[in-house]
Amino acid sequence: MNFKLNHIQHIGIPVTDLTGSEEFYNRLGFKNVMTATFNFNGANGNVTLMKYDEMIIDLYQMPAGELQEIGNRKNGHIDHVAFDVYDIDTAFSELKKLSFNIIKEASMVYLFGKMAANILILPGQMASGWSLIRFCNFYE
Repeated sequence: MNFKLNHIQHIGIPVTDLTGSEEFYNRLGFKNVMTATFNFNGANGNVTLMKYDEMIIDLYQMPAGELQEIGNRKNGHIDHVAFDVYDIDTAFSELKKLSFNIIKEASMVYLFGKMAANILILPGQMASGWSLIRFCNFYE
């Protein structure tokens, strides 16, 4: 590969009580660095990024209609792992050349306050089954 994985960028965890989850991570020393809403099947969910030094936990609460499924899960509570890369376009090109099954055929841009992120999403094979792997390049 012609790109380097720098480190795990963040871990995404679906929660059924965003406020309680944020309080839990606050007690561990994490600080809320971003709060936003997102649309899922026509309803709004909420996301909070909690940061401690270089570690980021992505806590998100799906819309009310999805919460029972999240709460009933026996496994799969960590939704995705994100790797930081220096050049998202090179990473995208290389992943396509290596025949990875890329879900989104173009990089997306999300705005997190003062930061933006180009994100690629592709499925990864984990011991417990299917998961998402993201490749991110955050910049100010």
